[in-house]
Order: sequence, then structure tokens, then C-alpha cells
Amino acid sequence: MSRKIPVAVLLCAALGFGFQAAKKSAPAKDPLIAGFERSTVASVADAVDQITGQRGFLSHDMRPRTGNIRVVGRATTALLRPAPPEKATPALSTGYSTAMIDNSKPGDVGVIVIEDGLDVAGIGGLMSTAAKARGMAGVIVDGGVRDLKEVRGLGLPIYARSVVPSSTVSRFAGVAKDVPVRCAGVEIQPGDIIVADEDGVVRVPKDRADEVLRRAQEIDERETKMVPYIQKFRTLTKAVEVFNRI
Repeated sequence: MSRKIPVAVLLCAALGFGFQAAKKSAPAKDPLIAGFERSTVASVADAVDQITGQRGFLSHDMRPRTGNIRVVGRATTALLRPAPPEKATPALSTGYSTAMIDNSKPGDVGVIVIEDGLDVAGIGGLMSTAAKARGMAGVIVDGGVRDLKEVRGLGLPIYARSVVPSSTVSRFAGVAKDVPVRCAGVEIQPGDIIVADEDGVVRVPKDRADEVLRRAQEIDERETKMVPYIQKFRTLTKAVEVFNRI
């Protein structure tokens, strides 16, 4: 025996409509992250200097090694220290770093610190694959990176102080994750904002981020006005006097 099809269903079919699950709207982006994405790294570095009175830029040898270079996101951290081979097994050496990645949220920036570890790689192909799969914005390594060809293919931005083929296994052990770390000369707290491009990497303290962003925006706006002034009057000295900026 045939069943009657409801009129509403027939009308929807005729009009090309279907009964589909409502689409989930994308989560709103953190306004601070969105703001820093539009700011230059140089202006952010100057703004941190002016607002906090402390250095926010990482050492000059923290350089982009792979990926699209631009990185903005909140820090999640892992710390490794030198250890004897019996305390630096594969599980003990990489455990906190992999846990940090596996527990990251999309848009997070991993910060891996290997104390006195410039001659070992803190990240390679497998960890980078996991970070990419988790949707991390990038990874900052106070140490080395390896498997560059593989990592480049992922398109994951990685900053590191060296490129080396060696491993932390049998040399270093993980000691903690999501703790304050001193990375390339700057203390980074979990949740701090990391801003990076080919100029370098800057840490913005989370409790001063609003002030730093406003100052960075002011600096960017001032420099935008300075360029046509310099071009018109062909003088940098006068522009510095007028805009109080160099």
C-alpha cells in the first residue's frame, strides 16, 4: 500500500530545497589575534618595548625555516632539559612536546624550548604532521628543526634557531608542558600572543595585549602617514621631527 507524501515535502523537492542539518557557523576569531594579524612585527616589537619597558623580540637567530612565515596565535609550551641516555628514552624525550601538540587548539602556536639544545632538533616530520593536523598556526623552537623537505611540503610555519639532523633522544628529556619558558632570550607564558614574520618573532604578554595592540596600531598609522611626507619633501629628518617616529 502506498503512503501519501506530505505536501510540504513535495513543495520543497519542487523548489530544490532539502532537509539538511543547519550549518555550523565558524567560531568568532579572537579580536586581539585579528588585530595583531593586521599589524607589522616591527611595530609590535616597538609597542612591547614602550608599553612594558621590556624586550619582547626573540634572538636574531630565531628564523623562519618552513611554511608561509606569518604566524599569529596564542602560545602553548613544552620544555626539555639535558638528561642521561637512560632518562632520555624516546617516550621521555618527546612526551611533553607531543602531548603539547596533541592537546593544542586550532590557531595555537607551539613553543618548544630545549635548554642548550641548538645542536638537536626539537621538531621534525612526524611532529609537524601532527601540528598541521591539529590546525596549529605554527611552531617556535628554541633549538633545531629537521626533515625540512617533508615539513615544507606540509606548509606549516616553523621558526627555529638551527637546522640539524640530530634527535633529542638519548640527550634530552621533556620536563613539563604549558609552563613559563625562556625562549631565545624572552620569557613566554602559556596564552601569550606570538607574532612572527620574516623580520623575526615577538612575544606579547597576555595581560598587556590590549595596550600593546593599540600602540602598535598607532605606530603603523603614523608610519603610513610618514611615507608620503618623506616622498613629497624628500627629507627624513623633518619627517622624524613632525611625526616623532623612526
